[in-house]
Amino acid sequence: MNNENPLLSKSYDFALQIIKLNQKLVNNKEYVLSKQLLRAGTSIGANIAEANGAISKKDFSAKISIAYKESLETKYWLNLLRDSEYIELTIANRLLERADELSKIMFAILKSTRIKKPE
Repeated sequence: MNNENPLLSKSYDFALQIIKLNQKLVNNKEYVLSKQLLRAGTSIGANIAEANGAISKKDFSAKISIAYKESLETKYWLNLLRDSEYIELTIANRLLERADELSKIMFAILKSTRIKKPE
């Protein structure tokens, strides 16, 4: 994806890697976990894309928040697949590093865009 938004580009590339991993899992007849991983891993970028079209700061923050939560869920499924030995350690760790990078970027964005509520 050729895009000026680095987060969107990184999340798109990550989604492609998740799709490729899903294909391998499906070939090994691991359907349930692969579907969960595919849904969570590809929705990160979709929510970031929606955030780019947000009509307000609150809308933007809400979409980034959803993308952040999806990245956490993706890391859960990757850890589960790694620890159950459905995927190789090196593949899992590489994807976990990328998911963690996305999570950190989104968390930083959330910290800077969250509207402060009066106490």
